[in-house]
Amino acid sequence: MKNFKKLQTFLETPRDILITSHRNPDGDAVGSSLALMHFLKSKFHTVYVSLPSDYPDNFAWMEGSEDILIYDSKVKRVNKIIDNADLIFALDYNGLDRIDKMGEYIAKSGVPVAMIDHHLDPKDFSEYTLSDPTASSTCELIYDFIKKLDKTSPLDAKVGEYIYTGILTDTGSFRHAISAKLFRTAAKLIESGVDAAKVQMLVFNSLPEKNLRLLGYCLNKRMEILPDIKVGIITLTKKDYEDFDIQRGDTEGIVNYLLMLKNVKVAAFVTEQPKIVKLSLRSKGDYAVNEIASEHFKGGGHKNAAGGASFSGLKSTVNKLKKILTEKYSTPLN
Repeated sequence: MKNFKKLQTFLETPRDILITSHRNPDGDAVGSSLALMHFLKSKFHTVYVSLPSDYPDNFAWMEGSEDILIYDSKVKRVNKIIDNADLIFALDYNGLDRIDKMGEYIAKSGVPVAMIDHHLDPKDFSEYTLSDPTASSTCELIYDFIKKLDKTSPLDAKVGEYIYTGILTDTGSFRHAISAKLFRTAAKLIESGVDAAKVQMLVFNSLPEKNLRLLGYCLNKRMEILPDIKVGIITLTKKDYEDFDIQRGDTEGIVNYLLMLKNVKVAAFVTEQPKIVKLSLRSKGDYAVNEIASEHFKGGGHKNAAGGASFSGLKSTVNKLKKILTEKYSTPLN
């Protein structure tokens, strides 16, 4: 970590700290934020967590989630916290533009920032930086960071559960972005008291009925397979969002079902939002979707998991995506 010793010394004195993560927070964003929050509070720091937008309901079981400040609805309060902060943690994002208006305010504040993230091409906005694109998740890096800060104390099981949540969700239940180091970390988390089966149950087996009906609808009515280029696409319209009362987090993981098909190597989940069309891309093996996201849809991410956006409308965006994928994979990889 850049300037780790300096940060370690800085944190030896109780500080006022704000932890932030990206818009549309996922398990890695929420898990890393709450794990770090509880750890820092145990070291007598005053800690707040703020996210640009609300988190999915299946992460509400984590202690402290009820105190997360959603910037969209708590602008003045969070800005005051920023003004009084000694340090701001930027978790699971690599540029202040990923947290929208809150990022603009942080940039103007002059408060030092510590970034912990696993995405490619981090921007130069932090005084302290732990950036490793080979890591499975930011939660994996949070585990490393905590153990480096405190080598002697046993990891609190609650902190371990939140770290395990981020790893579990960002790897698709240990299906991608895995490594020998990751499994060693997971083993250490279980040794520290993490109940892996309980976390699985809380994250994946506590959905409301509408989510299962939505999944069935996506697979039956909204799935298109392009066998010649080994691509699968699921789309959702604004009307679908109204009909199923889709809220943040309700569509999490749907794109991964396409990759269950033997002959699908690239999966796309394209959704029509009120003012924008969003794309979630996944792939197998050497099919690099981050290149498609960054070059054509103002996005980015990892080789096998990326996202982007378009202002061209749903139909136009899907047609553009098909054209790009057809040109790119007219001769499919093995």
